[in-house]
Amino acid sequence: MDEDSGAPVALVTGAARRVGAAIAQRLHAEGWRVAIHCGRSRVEADALAATLNTKRVDSAAVFSFDLRAEAAATQLVAAVQVRWAAPAALVNNASSYLATPIGTVTGAAVDELIGTNLKAPLLLTQAAHAAGALRGVVNLLDAHSRYQPRARLSAYSAAKDALWALTESLAVELAPVVRVNGVALGHILAEVREPPTPAEALDLADKATQLGRIPLARFGTPQEVAAAVAWLLSSEAAYVSGAILPVDGARRLA
Repeated sequence: MDEDSGAPVALVTGAARRVGAAIAQRLHAEGWRVAIHCGRSRVEADALAATLNTKRVDSAAVFSFDLRAEAAATQLVAAVQVRWAAPAALVNNASSYLATPIGTVTGAAVDELIGTNLKAPLLLTQAAHAAGALRGVVNLLDAHSRYQPRARLSAYSAAKDALWALTESLAVELAPVVRVNGVALGHILAEVREPPTPAEALDLADKATQLGRIPLARFGTPQEVAAAVAWLLSSEAAYVSGAILPVDGARRLA
C-alpha cells in the first residue's frame, strides 16, 4: 500500500451508496484522496472507506453531515481541510427525491428538496471556493427535469432545474480558476435496500415505464456516470466549463 499524502482531495457528497459510491471509487482509482460525505448511510460509507484505504493508506475518509443544516457546508469543508487539505474538486451528488402531487405539497417538502438539490450545492461550492484550492465542480442533474418534466414531481424538478442554472452561472462567476460542469442523469441502475426507501421505490416505479423509451435500449450504470464525472474533473476537459453532459441513453431526444 502506498502513502497518499500528496494527492489532491475530492469531496463527494452522498458517496456512501449507489452513484455516489461509484464516483468515489472512480476518482480514487485515478489518484484522488476521496472525502466520502454521508448523511444516514454511515455503515456503508465506513465500509467503502476501509476498502479504498486497503489500496492506498489514508486515501479515503468519511465525513457525516446533514446538508440541510445551515452551517453544514462550512463545517464539512473545514473538516476535510483539517483532515487533509482543502478540496480541489467538489462533486455535488447528494439529493432528496420525493413526489409532491399538487394538492399535497407542503412547505417542509419544498424546503427538503430545495435544501439538498440547490442550497447545499451552492453553499458547499462557496465554502470550498473560500478554502482556496478548488479547481473543479461537478453537479449531478436530472435530464428528465429539463427535457421531459413528469407529473407529481414539480418541486423536485424545479429544484434540479435551479441547480442546472446555478451550474451555468457559477461557471461564469468562478472562471478562470474554477471549472463548473454538470452531468444530467437519465435512468441509472443502482442497488436498492430491502425494503426500498420511499425514494428508491419511486425511482423503481419510474424505471418500470421507461425502458422502451430509451433509444439505447438499456439503463445506465453508476460506473458510466462516474466515468463522465472523472473526465470532467480531469485535465483532458481543461477547456470545458458550463457544460451539461447528458448520460441518459438519448432518452431526452425520444
